[in-house]
Amino acid sequence: MKNVLLSWVFWALLSAAFAALTAVFAKIGIENVNSDFATFIRTIVILLAAGLIVYATGNWQPPSSVSAKTWLFLILSGLATGASWICYFRALKLGDAARVAPIDKLSVVFVSVFAVMFLGEKLSAPNWLGVILIASGAVLVAYRA
Repeated sequence: MKNVLLSWVFWALLSAAFAALTAVFAKIGIENVNSDFATFIRTIVILLAAGLIVYATGNWQPPSSVSAKTWLFLILSGLATGASWICYFRALKLGDAARVAPIDKLSVVFVSVFAVMFLGEKLSAPNWLGVILIASGAVLVAYRA
């Protein structure tokens, strides 16, 4: 069991399952509320949950121990996350969850391209085929005949 908890695959699959629940719960939750306000509520819940986890696990560290570069990129990541959530909730407010979520998951395609361009990561031919299949699948799932 310990090996499973140390596996990135386990945590990635758990992330995907929670992301799926996020779409379903959010679609129901935003029915009678402005999508930006819904994002605000969601953010408060996440802030409280993350704070509780840091406290419970004893992983607090002094903010001064974090480098300027780390601060910069975590702030940029936070801004990107916020923008993503605002856009996602607006899309859910306007569209079907079963169509919005696959388009949102085109982030997998974007991450692959950005990782190659900006992080110097390498993808093999089968990896690129997978990226193309994910992109095609997302479009096909979201397509309304």
